[in-house]
Amino acid sequence: GLVLVPVLFYLFHQMGVDPSVALHVAIGTSLATIIATAISSSRAHYKKGGVDTELLKHWAPWLIIGALVAMSLFSSIKSAELGIIFSVMTFSIAMYMLFGSSRKNADDSVGNFPQGPVRWVSGLLVAGLSTIMGIGGGSLTVPLLSYFKYPMRKAVGTSAAVGLLISLPGAAGAVLAGLGQPNLPPFSFGYVNIVAFAILIPITAFVAPYGARLAHSANPRYLRYAFAAFLLFNAGNMLYTALYS
Repeated sequence: GLVLVPVLFYLFHQMGVDPSVALHVAIGTSLATIIATAISSSRAHYKKGGVDTELLKHWAPWLIIGALVAMSLFSSIKSAELGIIFSVMTFSIAMYMLFGSSRKNADDSVGNFPQGPVRWVSGLLVAGLSTIMGIGGGSLTVPLLSYFKYPMRKAVGTSAAVGLLISLPGAAGAVLAGLGQPNLPPFSFGYVNIVAFAILIPITAFVAPYGARLAHSANPRYLRYAFAAFLLFNAGNMLYTALYS
């Protein structure tokens, strides 16, 4: 999602799509595409034991509710506001990944994620912000799980499955929110562009397992720094686009 949203927004902008809906369509199309990516990626992580299924079992309802609530507000948020939300949140996450506490845990350990209100509220916020940004939730889930002492590979693998729980209701909400909206690009189903979706699906589904393999073979510290650097690049790019496009 952090790759697709800025790229799709730039492409739609160059194609002359109305600026008032270009970012909305980029976000909706990204969420739809993440469904295939999340299925492929989470399967690969699961085979390597990198998914905390027990956490997902209890967190799923709150993630789904958060995504649905956020998408009910989606159409009322202006494009520039979406861009600012995307850039500010991405920059904040990058700063945490660079300078936040980095606990050293055994790579096969399981973190301690709190139950009760912390789990409910975090699920609502992770899913709500992720759907508004058009991402699968990894950039929020990974730092959150890392904070609660999950090893990096387990956090990355679990976040891939979280992406599926967020993108399914998120994409459905984007379709419903965009139905009947004026100035949508051709071949759009609500805020999801079918042409872009059809082109991206086979590519992302094919590449995702290779990303999972890299995550399980790379040094966790370098994985953390690379993740932060990538977030910073996207935050700056989106902020510039939101303010000057």
